[in-house]
Amino acid sequence: MSKKSKKKHKHNSADDRGAVSGFEGVGNGQQKMPSKEYGAELFRLQVELVKLQEWAKATNARIVIIFEGRDAAGKGGMIKRIMERVSPRVFRLVALPTPTERQKTQLHAQRYVEKLPSGGEIVIFDRSWYNRAGVEHVMGFCTDAEYREFLRDCPAFEGFLVSQGIILLKYWLDVSKEEQHRRFLERIEDPTKRWKLSPMDLESHRRWYDYSRTRDAMLAATDTPAAPWYIVPSDNKKRAHLNCIAHILNSIPYEEIPYTPPKLRRRQKAKGYVEPAEKHRLVPQRW
Repeated sequence: MSKKSKKKHKHNSADDRGAVSGFEGVGNGQQKMPSKEYGAELFRLQVELVKLQEWAKATNARIVIIFEGRDAAGKGGMIKRIMERVSPRVFRLVALPTPTERQKTQLHAQRYVEKLPSGGEIVIFDRSWYNRAGVEHVMGFCTDAEYREFLRDCPAFEGFLVSQGIILLKYWLDVSKEEQHRRFLERIEDPTKRWKLSPMDLESHRRWYDYSRTRDAMLAATDTPAAPWYIVPSDNKKRAHLNCIAHILNSIPYEEIPYTPPKLRRRQKAKGYVEPAEKHRLVPQRW
């Protein structure tokens, strides 16, 4: 591998300038980013994600990226931008539904462990085992004892994952009270977004401070040197996308794998093949 190919890629991000302090209203007051500037920066970062993908395949790296945050914090849009130009066979999204009756009798982390990456895979959790420290606790889906056990045991569990060579990145997307309210109203009014609203989402809107207390306790108990939390201010979605993707790339010591363009061979000869005269049903050409 050449010296040029071994060069590690670094990207400027807000996180590089220091940790974010506080939560409420973080990121408010930022000017809108022009779409052209955003598109150019996003494409540049997505090219690097493809390089990360090829490095993971070549080195059998195992990477886990966790996205947590309140409802309407922008987790879905963030994940969409990350996975837009990469292979779903390498970047694998895990968004588990409500556990079955059988799964409720298992160890809490059991169904998540089944989804952890094999060599050459990058697994993105759209919500994760941290459900226990969030919605399950606030909504009473687990006992107080189960909640306390999770906060006690989670650092040891994540420390084990890291000790086994898994790269673990945890992101909390932080949306302000005002912006979450605006996004909920937008979902109610927009017929293409109504499916995003569930009774649980509406309850999370009402119980803002219950979720705030639970978030604070979760971060205090599980922000460890081995598996730290990173806060992503997400009131401004475009800036959040760029800052978070840049941080992911900065946090993984990937290297560019040299690419040898393949040569397209000349097509075979027809050898008498003729397109059939019978035509099948054609989609109406309205545009």
